[in-house]
Amino acid sequence: MSYMYLALAIVAEVIATSALKSSMGFTRLWPSVTVVVGYGLAFYMLSLVLRSLPVGVAYAIWAGLGIVLVTLVGVVVYGERPDLPALLGMAMIVGGVLIIQLWSSVSPH
Repeated sequence: MSYMYLALAIVAEVIATSALKSSMGFTRLWPSVTVVVGYGLAFYMLSLVLRSLPVGVAYAIWAGLGIVLVTLVGVVVYGERPDLPALLGMAMIVGGVLIIQLWSSVSPH
C-alpha cells in the first residue's frame, strides 16, 4: 500500500509543479488552486508513506521520479527540450533510485 500512496504523491506533486508554471506567479486562479491542492495532496500522501518506508528511500523515489515526470510534462506541454547533460543527469538520478530499491538494506524489498 505504501508504494501506491507514493505513486499518488508523485503524481499529485508533478501536477502541482506543472501547474506552477501556468499559475504565472499565482496570478491565475485555477492553476494556482491546482498548485495548492496538488501539493497538499502530495504531502498528505507522502506522510502516509513515511509510516512504513524510511524517509530517505521515500524521498529518493519521490524526487527521482518527480524530476523525470516533470521534465516529460515540460517537453509535452511547454515544448521545453532538455539537453544531453540534463538527460544524463536524470539518468544518473534514476539509476541511484534503482540501486537503492534493488540493493540497499534500508529499502524494504
